[in-house]
Amino acid sequence: MTSEVLAGRVYQINISNGGVPKWPVPSAWVTYLGIEGDRHRSPGHGGPERALCLFSLEVIRLLQAEGHPIVPGAAGENLTLEGLDFAALHPGDRLRIGDAVLIELTRHTTPCVNIAGCFKDGDFTRILQTKFPGHSRMYARVLQEGEIVTGDPVYLVSRTAQTEG
Repeated sequence: MTSEVLAGRVYQINISNGGVPKWPVPSAWVTYLGIEGDRHRSPGHGGPERALCLFSLEVIRLLQAEGHPIVPGAAGENLTLEGLDFAALHPGDRLRIGDAVLIELTRHTTPCVNIAGCFKDGDFTRILQTKFPGHSRMYARVLQEGEIVTGDPVYLVSRTAQTEG
């Protein structure tokens, strides 16, 4: 598509057998229900509207600079992305990852106690969208399945006018 804009890249792909942290893998097959081989420990995670969890490498680095012991994958994200302006992303925006995978952002995630260890004071609300806009992880639905590889480009395919309030 000629309207696609290069927005960033896949820094790390993360999976686990359940819970956090999620560990890096060099490549993965993305299905309509998420990354093949990834599992969730708690009910309420996963499903078609939350097939993927995305997080910003830049936000992770900012949190590390504040003294938090967070690393890519520790907050349960499937994809750690580099170069995307998470503050400018909104539910409804569509991203293409690599050559095949197309996703649509569905909502900002609500952090829970399971990731408290990522924060020096245990205050996992440090990445709550309503308190710290642009520092939240985001959920996405998968519109087109396919393989992704660490380092794949991420393209902004379309942007929505929708904002969360």
